[in-house]
Amino acid sequence: MMITSDDQLLKPEGELSLRCPATAVASNMFGDVYGGWVASQAVLASEIRAAEASEGRVATVSIGAMSFMAPVIEGTILSFYTTVLEQGTSSLRIKVEVWGCCPDGRDLRKVSETECVQVAIDGHGHIRALDFGQ
Repeated sequence: MMITSDDQLLKPEGELSLRCPATAVASNMFGDVYGGWVASQAVLASEIRAAEASEGRVATVSIGAMSFMAPVIEGTILSFYTTVLEQGTSSLRIKVEVWGCCPDGRDLRKVSETECVQVAIDGHGHIRALDFGQ
């Protein structure tokens, strides 16, 4: 586990939206996972959260910058935690935290984070209003 300078336990924030292993397919010749693969999984986690919140189809409008705080090696179990930061009339801004853990459950660490904007769309691909049971 990571410890902050205040000796407080640093832990994920948000809802667990996606969990998956980093496999050899996502790794370079050194066994490190491509940042682009991690970014694509973060977007997928954002889409999952937005689809649940909007009760329907969504599309990605933007993806924020990602800086990596720790390397991701093959075999790392990645967990993607999402938080809805802002809700518009047809869109959601979602924070995604990426956490990595050894397959044996030891050494949990924050890997990266980003923000994504998802827009609700209808079956024809047109923007639709978010209802939220109103």
